[in-house]
Amino acid sequence: MATSIEKNFGDEYFRQLPQFGDSLGELLTFFGVKRTYGVGGDFVANLINALEPHIDVLPSSNEMHAGFSACAQAELNPLGVCMTTYTVGSLPCVSAAALARTEGLPVVFISGAPGENEVNSHVLHHSVHPHTAWNTDLDAALNAFQALGIRAERLQGQRQSGQPNIAAEQCLKLLTYAYLNRQPVFIEIPRDLIFQPTQSLCLPGHLTQLAKVQQLNLSGAELIAQEIVTKLNKADSPLVFLGEKLRLNTDLLAKIITFCRKQGLPYATSWFGKGMLDESDPLCLGSYNGVFSELDGQGYIESVADYVLELGTAISPSDTNNAFGSQTHAVDSHPNKTMLKGTSRWEQDISVVMDILQSSRLTPHKLFSEPKAGVESPKPKSEMLGYHNLASTINLAQRELAKPYIFVPEVGSALFASFELDSLGCDIGRSYLANPWYAAMGTSLPYVRAIADQLAETGSSQPILVLTGDGGFNFQANELISLQKQGANVTIIYMRNNIFHLGKAGDAPVYACNHKEFDPRLLIKAYGGYGHLCVTTGQLMDSLAQSAVRGGLHLIEVPTSIDSEYQSEITKKLNTYIGFRNGVAEAISAWNNLCGRRESCH
Repeated sequence: MATSIEKNFGDEYFRQLPQFGDSLGELLTFFGVKRTYGVGGDFVANLINALEPHIDVLPSSNEMHAGFSACAQAELNPLGVCMTTYTVGSLPCVSAAALARTEGLPVVFISGAPGENEVNSHVLHHSVHPHTAWNTDLDAALNAFQALGIRAERLQGQRQSGQPNIAAEQCLKLLTYAYLNRQPVFIEIPRDLIFQPTQSLCLPGHLTQLAKVQQLNLSGAELIAQEIVTKLNKADSPLVFLGEKLRLNTDLLAKIITFCRKQGLPYATSWFGKGMLDESDPLCLGSYNGVFSELDGQGYIESVADYVLELGTAISPSDTNNAFGSQTHAVDSHPNKTMLKGTSRWEQDISVVMDILQSSRLTPHKLFSEPKAGVESPKPKSEMLGYHNLASTINLAQRELAKPYIFVPEVGSALFASFELDSLGCDIGRSYLANPWYAAMGTSLPYVRAIADQLAETGSSQPILVLTGDGGFNFQANELISLQKQGANVTIIYMRNNIFHLGKAGDAPVYACNHKEFDPRLLIKAYGGYGHLCVTTGQLMDSLAQSAVRGGLHLIEVPTSIDSEYQSEITKKLNTYIGFRNGVAEAISAWNNLCGRRESCH
């Protein structure tokens, strides 16, 4: 016999039950979420109304961009959140979900869903359902996210009339999983659950207490620390190499940097870790990636360091981050090295070892200082601008700014040129954010959205600089409307050659990304911004200075030659290596010369 919750547990218990929508808002707030990105729709409308009193529900130009903005949000916060409607909204987020899965980002993809009272044999208009089908399939989105290896669940409503539903507890478990494991999750929420009573939750006093639920159960940290102390004391020229895992563990990163400064230990990071370090620190050697690197500290890393302490690098190395598998990454092959990858949750094993090292007897090294390249003249001779001198010109311009840039490069030639940029101090903890490879083009402007919101939250006026080719820009120009609404302080350097040049292997129409009559400066004006045309390094420096003073949205168009002499050194090396691997005779010779005919270059 059916009974009500009031009759089963009493009026007092029933009156304290929250509606699920409010409980979800409180949960997101507990996890530090202050905003979500998304696109509205019928199945998510109730959820938007329920969350609006708790967090900012912000629009994106499309669902995929909402997902990318949530990825950038997760780079800077405990969680990133994207919210869309059922199937037609959630399925376009799969590319962003794949990026979050690849990069280990705690992104929560929330989708509205049909109410549980709507699920029957009648096909819903949002269903992925051909007219010839013999059955309805309501799980298309769940299956798509699960196919990526992502935990995906639909919240459950009331199953017995005398019991409140467990949707809030189910949601807490999913959010906790994303936070603790740095992995995305997908949550479908039936729209009739939003205003239903759900079980009350008893949350811990602070978010960090969730991480203490599982303590480190590994032993032997003292022995590992003892081995490191012995090797550091014997080394004349040690190196600490910091992996990309540490970019999402700011407390541990700060602990390691403090240790390096105390002991006078030089340190470097990987390409995927770029931006988590202030490269102006005398101990910082920059972002290293084998023969493809272009940095002042490269000589010390490859020829001087006699012991390497490697912390927080990937368990399975990626080709992009390990010199594209060229066997030229000196840290990978160093004969005297201790690797502490961080195999426990939140790298607790590294943290424990670092605590022991802090109190160990170590022979302090003479404070290391890598000689930096000579400071160039404030007004160097102006020359034709291209990818080959783009980074050096920006680095010079950045020295004159009140605050350094936060760099957001787009995938393509701009990304590889950007590794030569000087990433300096930052008001939000990261001075360089990029999709390293997975999601391909179209992420930089959605990333800027999240960065601009984060800066606004802290009251910072730090400028953002986007580096993009015309192909990558055209993937995402519709996100400019969001930047206009934000009043974001963003300058876009638009490298124009009218083709998808990186990886171009022919003259098929697919490589054409622009029309010669397209005027991006008129486009930026339509969004309340300012357009500039620069063909020389001097003009670029002047435009960057003007943009910094004026603020707001700027686009600097740079006509870009595709001739080799105008490509960045890293891109030229990469193209040479690709030709080498493909057996091109000229490339084989050039690659061997580049590597000095080292045996490792094979």
